[in-house]
Order: sequence, then structure tokens, then C-alpha cells
Amino acid sequence: MISGKHVVLDSSAITGWFKSSYSGGDQGECLEVAQGHVGVPVRDSKAVSGPALVFSAGGWSAFVGAVKTGQLDG
Repeated sequence: MISGKHVVLDSSAITGWFKSSYSGGDQGECLEVAQGHVGVPVRDSKAVSGPALVFSAGGWSAFVGAVKTGQLDG
């Protein structure tokens, strides 16, 4: 299923997708995360058969924390 070290080329093969609570509106910037896997798969909600990035649990937590505290503005 994983086509590269941290990439899945066809994310439709992964189960458990849900839309981020930060996604919404008409901005077109929605992402989905899948639960229940060793890594944390993340994909563009508009590209359900497109690629997904796979983060380690610690890496994903660090990313989400940085977003929440505004460390990734811009």
C-alpha cells in the first residue's frame, strides 16, 4: 500500500478517513486524516484516490501543535 517511505499513491485503499475539524467553507483547503493505522495518513479531501502523506504519530502531533499555536503562519 505504501509506495514510498512516507507516501501512499492511492489513498482510497486506506480506511477510516475523516475530515479535519479545521476544514470547511469554500476555501478548498480541506484535508482528511485516517485513524487506526501505524502511521497517520493525511490526504486532500477532494482527491480521494490521490496520494496521501504518512506521518509518524509524533510528527503529526508536532505539526498539529505548531498549527494551533500559529508557528506555521503564511
